Parts: sequence; C-alpha cells; structure tokens
Amino acid sequence: MVTDPVIPPLLEVRDLSIHYGDKAALSGVSFDIRQHEIFGIIGPANAGKTSFLRAINRMDDFVPGMRVGGQICFAGRDVATVRNLYALRRRIGVVFPLPVGLPLSIYDNVALSPRLRGVRRRAELDQIVERCLTRAALWDEVKDRLTSLGSLLSGGQQQRLTIARALSQEPDLLLLDEFSIAVDPVTTMRIEEVLKELRNELTIVLVTNLVQQARRLADRTAFFLGGRCVELDATEALFSNATQQQTIDYLGGRFG
Repeated sequence: MVTDPVIPPLLEVRDLSIHYGDKAALSGVSFDIRQHEIFGIIGPANAGKTSFLRAINRMDDFVPGMRVGGQICFAGRDVATVRNLYALRRRIGVVFPLPVGLPLSIYDNVALSPRLRGVRRRAELDQIVERCLTRAALWDEVKDRLTSLGSLLSGGQQQRLTIARALSQEPDLLLLDEFSIAVDPVTTMRIEEVLKELRNELTIVLVTNLVQQARRLADRTAFFLGGRCVELDATEALFSNATQQQTIDYLGGRFG
C-alpha cells in the first residue's frame, strides 16, 4: 500500500518573541500551521494576537520600535530573510478589524492586485472581480454599481470589499484579524460559510474575540494570554476538554 507523503506545514513558528520598545508583546511562541486548515487564535485584548499577524506579514517594517525575534518560516523560508516583500505579501492576504478602503471604484479595488501581477484582459479581470465579490458575499449588492467609489459603501460592505480585495491576490495564506467587527451577524454567517469553502484552496489564520466563531470555523485553536500561547489543540477538544485553568476560565467567560 502506497501512503501519501507527509505534507509540510505552511507556517512554522519557532520561539517567536515580539517587543515594542522594552515592552514584550509575545514570548516563546512555537507551533506549526498546516496547509488547508483554519487556525483560530483567541484571547483577550493585549494577548499578542495582532502582533503575531504583523510578524507573519513583515508589517513590523512599518511599526516604529517593533522588534521580532525567533523565526517564522512561510512555505519553508524564513520571512526575515525575504527581500522581495511585494512577492511575500502577494501570497499572504490580510483583513484588518476595520475596513481599509482604497480611493478607487468597487471594481478597481478588487482588480488592483490582478493588474499588478500582469492581468490585462478585461474579460479575465471581470471574472476575477465577480468571483471575489461573490466569495465575500457582496456581489449581489454591488454588481449594478461597480464603477461607484468603494468608500461610499456602508461599513459592513466596505469590510467585505476588503475581503474581496485580499482574495483577489490569490493568496496561499489569509490572515483575518477580527474581520466581523464591522459586519452584521447575518453577513458574518454568510462569510463564515465562504471561509469554510476556501479551506480547500488556502490556509486561514483567524484571530477573533468571538470564541464561538472560532469554535464554528477553526480546525485547531490556540489560546493566547499575556503574550504566551497557553494552550493549543483541535478546536472541539480545546472547548470541551481544555487542560489549562486559564483556558477554562476564559472559555467560561470568567475574564476577557
């Protein structure tokens, strides 16, 4: 019987530490993130969740005083050694808590990344825009006004436009940082269904303060507290049989 070879992890994190000046945001974090999984990260404010995402995508380059130690390997390569940051960030899509719109039309917001990588044919761009807006649960609401400014959309629509723009990069890894803060509950559920489908195409890291969202979506979940990864397990095992008292207290709503 022939067995499938072991698939290497997409992201390998080894003894990661992050400081802002003299203040530690993360210390001694180590784990792997597998290909084609939704990896959830939960924890209270100031636990180090967003700092972790920043380090993956080399956003520390833009944050004065932010220092990253240890190692993050993406697709087998230490991100700290990557010189072509555009190539790295094209493969890693990011969605922030609040929408970051570009002063462009809805169409051009989504078509920007494909154009940057050389897509010129209008028919191909049209397909990409429709596909990405559909995946972000926005197409039906905007298909008749694609030339309108994206900044004129409602807050929730702008966030979904941000998701569509991230998907247009065709990333291998999608980082979601509290994506549903500006999105209504019904639309949030629609996007969650899309994320489950996207698992077949890419890897997703989902940072959320909504613990039940992690339970619905994540294959595995890590609990961050005070700059440490306190516990990591298959999501249902973590929620039903956590081993650390801090995890049990957080999931039970005793703090957060």
